[in-house]
Amino acid sequence: MWRNYLTVGIRALAKNRAYAAINIAGLALGIAACLLILGFVRYEFSYDAWLPNADRAFQLQAFYKATADGGEEMKLQQTSYISGQALKKDFPQVEQAAYVSNQPIVIIKDGQPATIPGALLTDSNLFNVLEVPFIKGDPKHALDDPHSLVLGQRAATKLFGSADPMGQTLTLSSGDLKADYRVTGVHQDLPKNSSLNFGMVARFDPVTFRAKAPEALTSWNWQEGTYWVKLKSVGDDKLVNSQISAWKKRNMPPEASVVQGGDPGEFQDFKLTNIRDVHLGEAQNGAQRPGNDRGTIVTFAIIALLILGMACVNFTNLATARATQRAREVALRKVLGATRGQLITQFIGESILLASVAMVVALAIVELMLPALNGFLDAQITIRYFALDGLIAPVILLTLLVGLAGGLYPALVLSRFEPARVLKANKSAADAEGSGRLRSVLVVGQFAVSIGLIICTLIVYTQTVYARSADGGFRRESLLQITNIDRPQVDQIATSLVDEIKRIPGVTSVGRTSIAVDNGRHSATGVKLAGSADVVQLGVYPIDPGFVPAMGMKLLAGRNFSLSQPMDDASLPSPRTPESQRALVQRGANIMLSEEAARRLGFKTPAAAIGKQIMVSMVSDEYGLVPATVIGVVNDVRFRSTREPLQPNFYFFKSNGYPELMVRFQGVEPKAMSERVEASWKRFVPEIPYRARLVDDIVNEMYNQDAARAALFGAFAILAVVIGCLGLFGLAAFTAERRTKEIGIRKVLGARNRDIVQLLVWQFSRPVLIANIIAWPLAWWVMRGWLNGFDTRITLTPVPFLEAGLLALIIAVGTISAHAYRVARTNPIKALRYE
Repeated sequence: MWRNYLTVGIRALAKNRAYAAINIAGLALGIAACLLILGFVRYEFSYDAWLPNADRAFQLQAFYKATADGGEEMKLQQTSYISGQALKKDFPQVEQAAYVSNQPIVIIKDGQPATIPGALLTDSNLFNVLEVPFIKGDPKHALDDPHSLVLGQRAATKLFGSADPMGQTLTLSSGDLKADYRVTGVHQDLPKNSSLNFGMVARFDPVTFRAKAPEALTSWNWQEGTYWVKLKSVGDDKLVNSQISAWKKRNMPPEASVVQGGDPGEFQDFKLTNIRDVHLGEAQNGAQRPGNDRGTIVTFAIIALLILGMACVNFTNLATARATQRAREVALRKVLGATRGQLITQFIGESILLASVAMVVALAIVELMLPALNGFLDAQITIRYFALDGLIAPVILLTLLVGLAGGLYPALVLSRFEPARVLKANKSAADAEGSGRLRSVLVVGQFAVSIGLIICTLIVYTQTVYARSADGGFRRESLLQITNIDRPQVDQIATSLVDEIKRIPGVTSVGRTSIAVDNGRHSATGVKLAGSADVVQLGVYPIDPGFVPAMGMKLLAGRNFSLSQPMDDASLPSPRTPESQRALVQRGANIMLSEEAARRLGFKTPAAAIGKQIMVSMVSDEYGLVPATVIGVVNDVRFRSTREPLQPNFYFFKSNGYPELMVRFQGVEPKAMSERVEASWKRFVPEIPYRARLVDDIVNEMYNQDAARAALFGAFAILAVVIGCLGLFGLAAFTAERRTKEIGIRKVLGARNRDIVQLLVWQFSRPVLIANIIAWPLAWWVMRGWLNGFDTRITLTPVPFLEAGLLALIIAVGTISAHAYRVARTNPIKALRYE
């Protein structure tokens, strides 16, 4: 019996090769897309799950609430040093904890400087908390020695080649730290599905390292490192997090400083987050590696199921349409004694056979497309079939489900045909009651998904282009951003280096700064007008006089900083002494405001702010506030992504301690200019590696993730349209076949070819038009929420909705019009002889 079912099924597919090809192609594309997307979704949720004891490894995260005085909301993967120390002290659930700082580190080997991506400093043995597998050395004791370091595989190969790195000595330079370190271990390189990012970890003493800025170890608002915590038992995090509120009240001292505007516990919170949840967690500021959005990943999973659903809809549509062509076969089998159950079994078996063939094709597509997808996403998605978490069982289950989902309804329709009616009418086809309405509903659903994806693609792409090209308040072109200059070696010769770079042909201006394009720095403080109690939160960043012209910023009122004006210089020695801080408070300083900062302080125009005095916190709280006079107001500059709110800033000038250098040039190719600047750099500080990037490239890379998202949406939209059109083409063919006699009669009665084409095209255009009514409000709701994540964004107009609807309609009409024209040209004599 089963052999007979198989034979009949194969013969039915062979007899209708076009139907089989359309069905297999549509189903295979749908399954392949679903597997690829779900593979990506699974990969995103697998971050750091490979780490041994990952369920006990947690990151202490800091959260800043938005405040009424203009303080910004921030969700940081970093936290203060003092917060981790207090956590270890107060919670016995903490088994191990390690503070990690990603300060710029230069490695000197045989007198030659080098850098390692992800070089970190830690105050204890990080590998007791994060149990990264080792190749050489003992992870439990690798960092016991204060001058020990552990290298990753790639870093070890880069520095030592094929030689054994164990026991070798390297010199590390970071800030005032310069010491010899011994290699005590080599760990496996971290996979790409990890929120961790380190190629070297060295032990350091935070107290010695921060001798010139001891407040970095005592301030609850100094976040520049990450605390990793290992708990004693799984589930202890719930207990700790439930007591965090009371814990911070006990530990965070009330401060009357204008910086906080009162008790810091009112606007700052903390949370232990499991390492497996860091990548898709809500805190993404200060991440070692860019994270992702959980909602976006879930959206992709929904899209995968929708595309698979579309393929199953095609399958059902074509099967029900084809079912009416097998009426006589069903009638004869029933006359010969076949029961309805046997017929249902047979047709579901045929459906599963078709799904099995489509699955084999789909797996071949997946294998061919996976390397390209990995390259596009910079991921390591793998497909395994026979492992514990392999695909073989899901693939078999999916084949059965798809076969059942696509074949159950057609089987029920076919098996209920009445032999007497079919054979008495001598028909080879029969109408399935209600199937036409069902097919119309399913086609509407298919095109609603397709139109929705097209709309999302257009909006995401348009917003990405807008964000990349939006005016940031500075001139992006011909601007070089040099990092790695906050070193004692560079600080000592900074003025000479700047003068040397200025003399390079093509350089128009050079400026030093602590705020630059996407450099990850964020500093804020509270300020108030002299004589006022109202506190306003502003960003605070030192710049030198060359920064404003180098950035191409506009001076809206007043003047720029000048080296000839002593009051412009608010420099303090390093380390800061009580005498120097008191002196600055007594004499005051000059500052510049951004346009938004002037507005928030209550000035109606930039000119109104000039000469006004503002009380700012520029020294330790115990010495008081510095009276600062506004000498200039510049335009607002967006240093960060358009997703983040524009920060109102005040700027002050100091003579040292800058981390970034901006070089404006013209008339020279960017690569040639960078090479000229590098030559000057190496003459002055050959022991410090030169690191520079074009600001244009930095801005573009800020939106790479959004661009990739737009490309994926576009690919899925195209795929959805292709699948929908395959089904539409098959339905058009079967519908035209069923209406052959009707078309012949119409032509005999005088209908023209154009009339017949219009008739058929209109029949299949209506579902597309109805699909727009469904897709538009849903896409608007989804995209409105997505656009709300940007501080500056495009206006959501009807244009993308109309474009998507028109495009879908054109594609649908193009799919069926050629077939409709061929049917319309058929000789009516042949049509009337039909059946």
